[in-house]
Amino acid sequence: MDHAVLLTFLIACVSLLYATVGQAGGTAFLAVMAFAGFPAGEMRPTALLMNIVAAGYATWRLHRSGVIDWRLLLPIALPSLVTAFLGGLLVLDGPLYFRATGILLIVAAGLMLYRRRPSDSSTTVRLQPAMLAGAVAGFLSGVTGVGGGVFLVPQLVLFGWASARHTAGISAPFILFNSVLGLAGALLAGQQIASGTAAYSVGAIIGAILGAAIGQRWMTERATSYVLAAVLLFAGTRLLLR
Repeated sequence: MDHAVLLTFLIACVSLLYATVGQAGGTAFLAVMAFAGFPAGEMRPTALLMNIVAAGYATWRLHRSGVIDWRLLLPIALPSLVTAFLGGLLVLDGPLYFRATGILLIVAAGLMLYRRRPSDSSTTVRLQPAMLAGAVAGFLSGVTGVGGGVFLVPQLVLFGWASARHTAGISAPFILFNSVLGLAGALLAGQQIASGTAAYSVGAIIGAILGAAIGQRWMTERATSYVLAAVLLFAGTRLLLR
């Protein structure tokens, strides 16, 4: 019981931190499960389910505020739905999954520190690069259990498709859609959600609510990114050494 309570608390904390930068927390959910020694077959579907909970709340809040850019989101998200489902069907064995996910977490740590001053001027979105960016992020989401937002956001800023301030209106629904399809593929592939995930999901949504409401007031985006990068780097290294 104490173990489950501690895990729920940690998941709530990382969900809060991720919510301050417009993310659901898939990479950090995997990091927490890596610390706890979850089996490889449970990590991916469990992380995807918690992504759905956290990103679902964020998408609902953004939709009510009218800040989701559907014109930009659709060409990115539609191809990602197919690749996320296909990625979910692909089951990596334990050692390969740990290595692949460990590398992914370390790369995500680097991306958390990525900064580029965006232009606020509108940039024409080219269809093929947008579809390719979405397809790659969707596939990584399905294979590993990461929602894909941590890889999508740097691309949005790099190509000038969205300013850093507006990426949440694209990344949250993108994570939600990809996590739903990735989870469907993972379950069809025979993987199972970990016991106790209902409690972990409560922690994820509480963290998402608090992070969206007060996270930006208590912690700068840069400080949040540094903390998350340290957690991801440590977790990725731990998975590589398992």
